[in-house]
Amino acid sequence: MKGLILAGGHGTRLRPITHTSNKHLIPLANKPMLYYAIETLRNAGIKDIGIIVGHTPQRIQEIKDAIGDGSKFGVSVTYIEQDAPRGLAHAIGVAKEYLTSNNADGKFVVHLGDNIIKGGIKKYVEKFSEPGIDSLILLKSIQNPNRFGVAEIKNGKIVRLVEKPQIPPSDLAMVGVYMLNSSIFDSIEKLKPSARGEYEITEAVQGVIDSGKNVHHEIIDAEWWKDPGDPDGILEANRFLLEELVPFNKGTVEEGSNIVGKVCIEEGAVIKKGSSIRGPVIIGKNCVVGENAYIGPYTAIGDNTIVNNAEIESSVVIGDCKIECKGRIIDSLIGKNVTIISSDKNSPKASKLVVGENSFLSI
Repeated sequence: MKGLILAGGHGTRLRPITHTSNKHLIPLANKPMLYYAIETLRNAGIKDIGIIVGHTPQRIQEIKDAIGDGSKFGVSVTYIEQDAPRGLAHAIGVAKEYLTSNNADGKFVVHLGDNIIKGGIKKYVEKFSEPGIDSLILLKSIQNPNRFGVAEIKNGKIVRLVEKPQIPPSDLAMVGVYMLNSSIFDSIEKLKPSARGEYEITEAVQGVIDSGKNVHHEIIDAEWWKDPGDPDGILEANRFLLEELVPFNKGTVEEGSNIVGKVCIEEGAVIKKGSSIRGPVIIGKNCVVGENAYIGPYTAIGDNTIVNNAEIESSVVIGDCKIECKGRIIDSLIGKNVTIISSDKNSPKASKLVVGENSFLSI
C-alpha cells in the first residue's frame, strides 16, 4: 500500500508567514508540520510515500531540503508536482501514475499535509487492507462541520458527501485522511470544477459511492484531530502537541532560574539566572533565555532565538529571532529571523502578533 501527502497549497490564511515559506513546514512543538503526516503513514506500515509539492521552485526545494529522500524517517519519498492548487481530487489525479505503479492491490492512503490525528491511523489502515473494501473514509463528530466535507449516513452507510455545506446534513466531518483504491480515478476523470473552481474530493468519493463500490467509513475515536490552517489553528495544534512531550534537558540551566512543569530544553540552549519558564514549553537548540525573561505555558521557541526581559506565552516562535521587549506577547505566531524590541513609548501590556519572517518590530 502506498501513501500520498498533499502539500501543494499556498496557505493563504497563514499569510504573512506563507509569503516566504511553505505552510507545511511551519513548526508545531518545534517540528515541521509535514513531519507528523510522514510519521503517521510510516507508523501505519506505509513506507512508499508520494508528496504533492506544487509548482513554485522555491517551495518545492524547501520541502525537498526538509524531507530529503525520506530515509531519515524510514520511508522512501517521491516528489510529484502539481501545476496549481486545483483541489484535492485534482492532486490525487496528478499522482495516478505513482499510486498505481508497482501497487498490487491498487490501494493507497491520502493524508493532508496539515492534518494531525492523535494516536495515528494504523488500525484504520489495517481495516482498509481487508479484501473487498474499495474506500474507507474517516469521520469525526465536531461542533462546526460546515468548515469541512460532511457525510450523511443512512442505515450505517455513507449516502451523501457535501463540501462545506451551509446547512450540514450531520455533524460528521471528513477527516483529512482518505483511504482509496484505483476506482477513484474513474470518478476524478468525470469531475468538473466546483463553484469555487476546484475538483472536490467529496464529489470524487461520491462518484465511487454512486457507482456501487464498497465504501466503508469509520468514526475515529482519537482524543483530538487538528487541521491547523490559520494562526489560531497553528497555536491550538501546538498546544495539544506540547502536552504530549516528555520533558528533558539537554542544555544549560543556571542556578537561580525557575523552571516549573513540563519543559523540554534542546542542546546548546542556555537558561540564565533570573529567568522563569512554566511548561508545557519547548526551547530549541542554541537559544538563550535571558535574565528577567518569562516563557509561559504552551510556547515553542525555535532554534537560535534570544529572549531577554520579554514575557511570551501560548505562542510559536519559528526561530533565529531576537525578542527584547517590555510587556507580554501572547497567542502569537512569529516567523523566522524576526527582531522585536520595545519602542521609546510605553509598551502595551500585552500584544497578539502574526509576524512574517525577516521582520523588525518595535512595540
